[in-house]
Amino acid sequence: MFVNRSMTKKVITITPETGLYEAKDLMVKHHFRHLPVCRKNGYLIGLVTDRDLRSALPREFSKASAQPERTKAQADVTALKIEDIMTTDLIKVSPMDTIQDALLLIQRSNVGALPVVDDQNKLKGIISVRDLLRAFINVLGIGEPGALICVLVEEKVGQLKKIVDAVTEEGISFGSVLVARYWDEKKRAVFCYLLTVNVRSIKKKLADLGFAILDPMEWYMDQLPKPD
Repeated sequence: MFVNRSMTKKVITITPETGLYEAKDLMVKHHFRHLPVCRKNGYLIGLVTDRDLRSALPREFSKASAQPERTKAQADVTALKIEDIMTTDLIKVSPMDTIQDALLLIQRSNVGALPVVDDQNKLKGIISVRDLLRAFINVLGIGEPGALICVLVEEKVGQLKKIVDAVTEEGISFGSVLVARYWDEKKRAVFCYLLTVNVRSIKKKLADLGFAILDPMEWYMDQLPKPD
């Protein structure tokens, strides 16, 4: 799935000359945490987050005890513009990047959203963690009632087909299938999201075929780094 199918396209932007209080009001009004900064032709030049604004706009001017000092401090903040605090070294994606690309970039860069730009660096949208969660919920089919089972298999041709055949013979539909590495390099963990809540019979059938059935949470805990 491509970014242009999952990104937010109706994006409110600001200019470098926008005041900090105006930007804050826009975020509060529209429940945004990121505001792209663009020139009038849509060319992206920066990004401002709610964290940037919180850092630049203290709740109180308490450090300035006397009234003249407080007034000056407030005037200094009011004089600031978005160009004074925006991030310009941006990590961006294109509309034709995949949602997997976007997810990896967000995870590696520790950011909450990525601007989406075309070849001319003009803003086309923004894709956030929330957008990606919604996309993966759709891809994985987990928006429908069902159950997740984890099957441990040997890494060899035909194993996945055996699982699929066993499930379909029971008249059960798949929401999604994911294959993950297991701690044993010769094995894989197959996660099947099945569109049924009654999985006792299929678990027994898979076990009778020689597969090990794991608790998905136990598998997850096994993958966590062990303390020194």
